[in-house]
Amino acid sequence: MGIRKYLIFFVNLGKFITIEGGDGAGKSTQSGYLYTNLKKKGINVTKTREPGGCPESESIRELLVTGDPNKWSPLTETLLHCASRSSHLKTTIIPKLKSGSWVICDRFCDSTLVYQGYAGKVNLETIHSLNKIIVNDFVPDYTIIIDIPVDIGLSRASKRGNIDNRYEKMDIQFHEKIRNGFLELAKTNLDRYTIVNGELSESEIEKCILDKIEKKFKI
Repeated sequence: MGIRKYLIFFVNLGKFITIEGGDGAGKSTQSGYLYTNLKKKGINVTKTREPGGCPESESIRELLVTGDPNKWSPLTETLLHCASRSSHLKTTIIPKLKSGSWVICDRFCDSTLVYQGYAGKVNLETIHSLNKIIVNDFVPDYTIIIDIPVDIGLSRASKRGNIDNRYEKMDIQFHEKIRNGFLELAKTNLDRYTIVNGELSESEIEKCILDKIEKKFKI
């Protein structure tokens, strides 16, 4: 039985919202704003991230995001992300949804598809098959893609301080593929994906995302 089919037996199942986009798009910042805004509305909500989200997955995150840009092949990265996701689902996401909490996740399966597939050239069917093993038919209820020109995103990312992020060290062509990958992915399911202009101010993006969430879930 798939995860989603299993979870429907829980009457108070929470909503699963993911925020996606390239490096420097502001996903983490906007995840925090959305978390705060939903709490103000009286919604029980949890904020998490990928890779990471539980102790085991945070250990894998350290392997993935630090060091030389070329230390892992895209296929190895895919396998590490899937291993991290497996623990994250079991330890954090599924228990929180079952308890009735909404879950906001900074990146999920779509990032693996875009970073390792569209940009890293791992066969997309291979990634789909691996994700199927890990998540089965479980998908987010709603996915926000923050779209921003690559040069602006990388400039913002570089101003965050001494963060050793190997993905941010990859060439601009890689990041252009990431941006285009997310935009292509958004076309595949207009009901689940929505695009937000990342060139807006932080407060404008915050309001735009909240407006979309309110409309989507009628809150």
